[in-house]
Amino acid sequence: MAPSYLYAAVRTPFGRYSGALAEMRPDDLAAAALSGLLAKAPDLDPGRIDDVYWGNANGAGEDNRNVGRMAVLLAGLPTSVPAATVNRLCGSSLDAAIIGSRAIAAGDADVVVAGGVESMTRAPWVLPKPSRAFPAQNMEAVSTTLGWRLVNPKMPAEWTASLGECNEQLGDKHGISRERQDAFAARSHQLAARAWDDGFYRDLTIAVGDLDRDESIRADSTVDKLATLKPSFRKDGTITAGNASPLNDGAAAVLLGSAHAGRRIGLDPLARIAGRAAHAVDPQEFGFAPVEAAHKALRQAGIGWSDVDAVELNEAFAVQSLACVDAWGVDPEIVNTRGGAIAIGHPLGASGARILGTLAHVLRERGQRWGVAAICIGVGQALAVVLENA
Repeated sequence: MAPSYLYAAVRTPFGRYSGALAEMRPDDLAAAALSGLLAKAPDLDPGRIDDVYWGNANGAGEDNRNVGRMAVLLAGLPTSVPAATVNRLCGSSLDAAIIGSRAIAAGDADVVVAGGVESMTRAPWVLPKPSRAFPAQNMEAVSTTLGWRLVNPKMPAEWTASLGECNEQLGDKHGISRERQDAFAARSHQLAARAWDDGFYRDLTIAVGDLDRDESIRADSTVDKLATLKPSFRKDGTITAGNASPLNDGAAAVLLGSAHAGRRIGLDPLARIAGRAAHAVDPQEFGFAPVEAAHKALRQAGIGWSDVDAVELNEAFAVQSLACVDAWGVDPEIVNTRGGAIAIGHPLGASGARILGTLAHVLRERGQRWGVAAICIGVGQALAVVLENA
């Protein structure tokens, strides 16, 4: 199998729910990220892109009908460039990158774009389609923004609990306190704000409209301020709006290629994709699934945790992030050193590509060799990728 490499990464700033990107369609957001990525490789003829894999979790509104293909067309790429849309919920764009890297490794492609998009603001309400015309009863509109919808009654109730309740259960199981969660969340905001101030994200992001910086970051966040927030899912719970990721809009993309594709792309590679894995658990335990996904990816790469210099773990909730970090036994200081999703945001279909691109740049900036990107996925799944600094 041929090695596959990450050559470039870019993302939009992530907007708050009903914030600066609320008026922008998800297919336009996707096109902006795709155009921004190709601007980093001006020598690459877009017509030489073999395929585009694009992540999207909802696909119920303006992102329907293969939003990856829509992004290709809206970005002005040749109509000869194909595209597919991938849905593995929160892991969609990391899955897109995994699929693209496998195509390169198998020799089916030489240059691939992978990425993802989500507008949680513009996710529509939907109605179940009646089995016959003009039903006599009222119909309930269901929000597609987040979580289960139109649940099959055959599903066990414990599987279909809210994402927050599932993670309250995880906190109970692993004894993770509210204080630890709030400290983790405050750190996320402080590190993200510092990374922006230091210019780390300058080359990783493209301005969209008037938004040139992640909109959810609170630079003045402290443990004391977070401690004043009320629990969101249980009256006596530990999860609040402050120690969980917010709802967001945004897009992210990565440029992948073979070893010899650098001549076509006009860039040196940033990192080699050395390991990739998926793992699944009981649906209510989804927050803990990255533990084994990362173990599998490390085994594929032929290394162990003692070799790992940097970790990008998507912060769906502080409690699940802490549970994973504890289980891995890694130094928490190597995890999300440029902030995480609690501060930056979690537009579902875009987050995997965000953490992958961030990881590559962290390794390059620090001159470190090995890194792990991992993400939990609703309904009991997770993905992980191991990168080696090229």
